[in-house]
Amino acid sequence: MKTQPGKILRVHVSESDTYQGHPLFEAIVARCRELKIAGATVFRGVEGYGESAELHRAHLGRHDQPIVIVIVDTEDNLGRLVPKIEEMLDTGVLAISEVEMIRVQN
Repeated sequence: MKTQPGKILRVHVSESDTYQGHPLFEAIVARCRELKIAGATVFRGVEGYGESAELHRAHLGRHDQPIVIVIVDTEDNLGRLVPKIEEMLDTGVLAISEVEMIRVQN
């Protein structure tokens, strides 16, 4: 088993957030792919709130649940990505943690 140091970036946004007419979470994943980031996964939350203290959850006819995009790669690659994501956000939170990455390729 070979491990290497890495970083995990969590991007917290709302399902209703958009970027250039597209859902923000889709635009962020597309940018990750363009920059050849190792991996990104989008999770939809049941309920949450952020800086505005506005509650985000599923409503009848309106979808505004919290979204978390989890991105894993090296420190250098996430260093290239973070400024690109910041340009895409009106509001949101980015959280970065250190991890040990294990790449499994059979």
